Amino acid sequence: QAQLVESGGGSVQAGGSLKLSCAASGYTSGVYCLAWFRQAPGTAREGIASINEYDITTYAESVKGRFTISQDSAKNTLYLQMNNLKPRDTATYYCAARSGQCPRPIVDDFFRTWGQGIQVTVSS
Repeated sequence: QAQLVESGGGSVQAGGSLKLSCAASGYTSGVYCLAWFRQAPGTAREGIASINEYDITTYAESVKGRFTISQDSAKNTLYLQMNNLKPRDTATYYCAARSGQCPRPIVDDFFRTWGQGIQVTVSS
């Protein structure tokens, strides 16, 4: 059964960096898409980055140039390197997976498997 487990969240000051990890089982062979979403209180969930089995990546404009999504297929792990963090990046971050191509834009309706979420807090 597919399972996703995030780690690496926490608190950081503006301008700092964090790296999130997501242990992904059941989605690292065949045609698949792994993605990161985030949701701040009172807002809709936002798809911010995705990667497919060919390491083709897509980013939301809100994080482009600051965040990098990557994967280590041998370790079945998805990563999100977040640099130059801003207070508006404060949210609960989720990894998600689907069998099939990556949707553009990164819309949550296409993803069936989700991690439990991890908090990222950026202070000014």
